[in-house]
Amino acid sequence: MQLFDSHCHLDRVELDAFDDDFDRFMQAAWLESVTRMLCVSIKPSTWQAMTDLVSPYLAGHPDRRPERPEVFLSYGLHPTDDAGTVIPAEELVRAIREDRHAESIVAVGETGLDYFHCEEGERWQHDRFVNHIDAAKAVGKPVIIHTRGAPGDTMDVLEREHAEDCGGVMHCFAEDWETARRALDLGFYISFSGIVTFKNAASLRDVAQKVPGDRLLIETDSPYLSPAPYRGKPNNPIRVRHVAEVLADVRGESLPEMAARTQENAARWLRL
Repeated sequence: MQLFDSHCHLDRVELDAFDDDFDRFMQAAWLESVTRMLCVSIKPSTWQAMTDLVSPYLAGHPDRRPERPEVFLSYGLHPTDDAGTVIPAEELVRAIREDRHAESIVAVGETGLDYFHCEEGERWQHDRFVNHIDAAKAVGKPVIIHTRGAPGDTMDVLEREHAEDCGGVMHCFAEDWETARRALDLGFYISFSGIVTFKNAASLRDVAQKVPGDRLLIETDSPYLSPAPYRGKPNNPIRVRHVAEVLADVRGESLPEMAARTQENAARWLRL
């Protein structure tokens, strides 16, 4: 069985349980069948440190460490970071194309709209979102969408900007079926995190049951949103198994079937 954590922030994972040794953590993840990870950038100022940390594990790296998860990268600016800053699409494109690990950058973002942390209607957040979509189209890579408190506006932007031309994923999905349906109509994937394991997430599990099997992804969003029974504690990619187990149960599948399905879906979504 092989598990693919389709969204994590490896530069923020707590390593106390692994003697502050990142390689020990990665080896532990491998031993728990987590064989692939997508490490997502949320801030340009931390991009270099993040890539330096994971470079020995990058897919295709000549010195990639054996028996460790294969890591892929996504570049972008989170909708709640660096408030007021709008990165031109051309700058995003240049950063992606000119990075020394460009071959490992397989997605753009995360990006989107967040009205929980930012005031609704902030122009800079909308402009930044659109620029990420434009950059994704230019480099021919899918876009990773974050939405919180703004499902309608998020989908309106994706539809208006023809995001189906680049494709993407609704990351850490916690919205209703209507939002999922609109995203699916654009050819997007739906990714579930530890939220789907929470006791009060019955309606979200109902949505997960309806998502077509070939559009389903699993993630941890580490170090956030630890699944039950670790809710409230720092998260890491090893716990993606708990997300897969709940989705398998909801959909009447075995864990190996869910692992294989989401591994295949992630590879297709990221065009690996």
